[in-house]
Amino acid sequence: MMARLSIRARLVWGAALVMVVFLAGAGWAVQQAHADSVRTQRFARLQTTIYLLMAGAELDANGQLVMPASLAEPRLSLPNSGLYASIGNPTHGGQWHSPSTPGRSLPFERSVATGQWRYDTRPDTGPGLGQVFLAASYGVTWSDNDKTATLVFSVLEDRAEFEREMATFERTLWYWLGGTGLLLLLAQTILLGWGLAPLREMTREIRGIEEGRQSHMQGSYPQEIATITGNLNTLIDQERARQTRYRDALDDLAHSLKTPLAVMRSALDQHHQLPPALTAQMGPQLVRMNDIVRHQLGRAAAGGAARFAPQLAFAPVLNRVCDALGKVYADKQLSFSMDCPPDLSWRMDEGDAFEIFGNLLDNAAKWARAAVSIRVWHDAGYLRVRITDDGPGFGELQAVLQRHVRLDERVPGHGIGLAVVRDLVASHQGKLQLSQAALGGAQVDISFPGPSV
Repeated sequence: MMARLSIRARLVWGAALVMVVFLAGAGWAVQQAHADSVRTQRFARLQTTIYLLMAGAELDANGQLVMPASLAEPRLSLPNSGLYASIGNPTHGGQWHSPSTPGRSLPFERSVATGQWRYDTRPDTGPGLGQVFLAASYGVTWSDNDKTATLVFSVLEDRAEFEREMATFERTLWYWLGGTGLLLLLAQTILLGWGLAPLREMTREIRGIEEGRQSHMQGSYPQEIATITGNLNTLIDQERARQTRYRDALDDLAHSLKTPLAVMRSALDQHHQLPPALTAQMGPQLVRMNDIVRHQLGRAAAGGAARFAPQLAFAPVLNRVCDALGKVYADKQLSFSMDCPPDLSWRMDEGDAFEIFGNLLDNAAKWARAAVSIRVWHDAGYLRVRITDDGPGFGELQAVLQRHVRLDERVPGHGIGLAVVRDLVASHQGKLQLSQAALGGAQVDISFPGPSV
């Protein structure tokens, strides 16, 4: 399936994959950087809170810690505010807790070396609470009123606020990255469409050449494609010149071979002094040679069917063929019936059309008793041709076609012309079918596929 994807689809999918990987990596990096930044900021705030606590701490005459009734950080005075503080006094066995921790057992740090800062994340040790805290601790040797004590300042902050801030940022980040990715993908698709437009135009022109609507590549293309279109025009000209030379050579060969054969046949008919046995033997062989030459030349012409043939109107071709056959078979007084729209056209070389219709209508006229009919029409993307006559029909000819037996060897009067028609129809990817007509005569059906079939 992937092998059938267009270049545009491949580039779009490739760009989308690279963009998703890049944006995912960039988003994760930004997310981690922001989390580290916010975490650092919050630890800095906890450090500031410890400095505020240190500013208000005092030692009494007994070396016991004394804190002011009003704290500099208002959240420390509000119960369950999410910010909690503790000051340990291991020297004198005391422990102070902020008013925000009424009756709660929180994981405060108990021991920190003097002059050391400690930052970490701590789970709540209380039953069933499941909270997680950002923690900052600092150890200091405190001197006041001629008293000295070792104090451990510890501050906890509920991590939920940090998580909410991060969730809000992440949601906003991925919304923006997703929107940016969609806009970039849209822009990429538009740019790819613009960049590949010359290829679509070239494809359209090539299809027009194949269908006979134009003879050469005519568009103005970028430098990278202009060389290709120039080479295609050269190739088309060379192919048409080759086909012309090929057909001319075949015509010359046909005349060159037919003339000696005609002379030999005429001489054979005029020289009565030749033994009758020799005349009886040579006459059919000369006819046979003439049929073989005609057949093989027809096959060669079919193999060189024009690939860049223009649109051909069929009505004038059929009129000319029927008029000519009406004169050839004037003694039979045949009725030629033609049903072909005047504007019906198809991509086919004019010589091939005359060869196909000429042979088929000639065979029909040869065996018809009084009437020959031809109908040409469009049907579901195909060109349909049907030729019927009121003669004796084909007999076993259909079976011959199915077994790929040479027609000229099995059916006198039909074989050569039908063999040439068969090869010409096949060169145009068409199908030839022989059958008995409803009125008892022969019926020939041809179908040519259209460009999109």
